[in-house]
Amino acid sequence: MKKKHLAMILSNLKGFKNPKPELEQYKTPGDVASELLWLAYTLGEVKDKVIADLGAGTGVLSIGASLMGAKKVYAIDKDGNALKIAMENAKTLEIANINFIEGDVSEFNVKVDTVVMNPPFGSQTPKADRPFLLKAFEISNVVYSIHLAKSEVRKFIEAFIRDNGFKTTHRMTLPFEIPAQFFFHKKKLERILVDIYRFERE
Repeated sequence: MKKKHLAMILSNLKGFKNPKPELEQYKTPGDVASELLWLAYTLGEVKDKVIADLGAGTGVLSIGASLMGAKKVYAIDKDGNALKIAMENAKTLEIANINFIEGDVSEFNVKVDTVVMNPPFGSQTPKADRPFLLKAFEISNVVYSIHLAKSEVRKFIEAFIRDNGFKTTHRMTLPFEIPAQFFFHKKKLERILVDIYRFERE
């Protein structure tokens, strides 16, 4: 499958019906998800691997990993309504190797080959991304994650991963489109910059 084709499929998946601002629920854009998954795929970290998607939401990264040949995917999210949409999305594409788990990511304790995730940016709840990073570092040696492309975030990320025995091997900066969906959104479409990281255990 070509990256462009993957991006199109992921862009057409159903998003959140009633997104919760406190959980920073935004559908991961198809082009951003496909860039992350394509990088992981080219490095041999998706095909025939066991993947965990922490904070899976409506299943964009989980479904993308499955389409790229993952052996098994764990999609973990504490919002049951989001997971229902993720299940519908998977069913539409006849995907059967995703294990949907409703619960807090901190309670997930299965060791996996690769973690893929788009954690909360911490815009509404400061430090909201930390539990996701800590869990990712606990269950895998390789982690792909999306964070805001800001100098203060980059400084925090580098210090945080170093303190947890990881290093950054790749970082790609991409535009990330957020359609207006919450009362505090001033524009119809907000464009921000994000960094896609690949972290590896030292």
